[in-house]
Amino acid sequence: MRLLHTSDWHLGRSFHREDLMAAQAGFIDHLVETVRAERVDCVLVSGDVYDRALPSLDAVALCDEALVRLGELTRVVLIAGNHDSVRRLGFGSQLMDGSGVHVRTDPGRVGEPIIVGDTAIYGIPYLEPELVREPWKLDERSHAAALGEAMRRVRADMDARRGLRTVVMAHAFVTGGEASDSERDISVGGAANVPVSVFDGADYVALGHLHGRQRMTQRVRYSGSPLAYSFSEEHHVKGSWLVDLRADGVAAEFVESPVPRRVARVRGRIDELLTDPRYETYEDRWLQVTLTDPRRPAGAMERLRRRFPHTLVLGFEPEGPEDESARTWSERVRERSELDIAGDFVAEMGEAPPSEDERALLYEAFEACRGKDARL
Repeated sequence: MRLLHTSDWHLGRSFHREDLMAAQAGFIDHLVETVRAERVDCVLVSGDVYDRALPSLDAVALCDEALVRLGELTRVVLIAGNHDSVRRLGFGSQLMDGSGVHVRTDPGRVGEPIIVGDTAIYGIPYLEPELVREPWKLDERSHAAALGEAMRRVRADMDARRGLRTVVMAHAFVTGGEASDSERDISVGGAANVPVSVFDGADYVALGHLHGRQRMTQRVRYSGSPLAYSFSEEHHVKGSWLVDLRADGVAAEFVESPVPRRVARVRGRIDELLTDPRYETYEDRWLQVTLTDPRRPAGAMERLRRRFPHTLVLGFEPEGPEDESARTWSERVRERSELDIAGDFVAEMGEAPPSEDERALLYEAFEACRGKDARL
């Protein structure tokens, strides 16, 4: 059995205001050619098909085209990620089953596999703990509890299907995984991780959510996103896992996807950046530039774009003692949680940090918003 494991397409996403639809369409072309050339038996798309719950019309059209082209060549199994609307992505899924394109967005169906040859493929969509806690009668509201129950249901079905190999698809943050700046926070009560042991028993686990390719174990892997969606991904190698399920185990080869334009981060004084030959290699890249001049240079972005036309983000960190007032708002909040940022706002407006009761109320508000997004 030969599988192609991909995830986190984020169709419709822009990269710091740069439209990426052409690059995403190029990835779909590459995916189709890989399926044809490698005679793939099934494509696994492990969530975050779209970048938002209400995707753009262009993103929906590209997804439709991708599934039609892939469905003409092979079977496809696709699950919802935390960016996707389960209702919208799952529309027509039962009708599509007959075409060989299987969309799984309903947590209630995690124990119902798609059978491809001698392999049972279980699709576990992103599980918002608050939404499954009551119907699944979970003892706690956590990702570990939700995925643990999902895998209990998977194993119960596995036990009744002796002789079939087992593949599990999930969209989650597995302990030990390396995150980047472009994944949306899914933590509940400060915890987002689930142990890799929750997937014990599966022959292969195709994970989505983290944007860098990662091997948690020989059988548990992240494919990562097909394109770089943040500057923290500048050293990522993007692509998909080509997985062979064999009698003696799993063999996986990483198939790199095309790179329309590399991303990079540079820092230094503006005169040095504009004149030093060392920076020629960055002239055709999407750039995040951090200037270290003692004083903020006038017209810095316009001057930089004469040499680096694809400069997208400009920061300022003057050399010497850090001046907090010189940093932009986005720079100051980049490493902080939504709750901390809201707490700062309360402190600024009320001239005192939020009380414990106020922080609890803010936390409930954020959780309610996330729950509302998950129900869309």
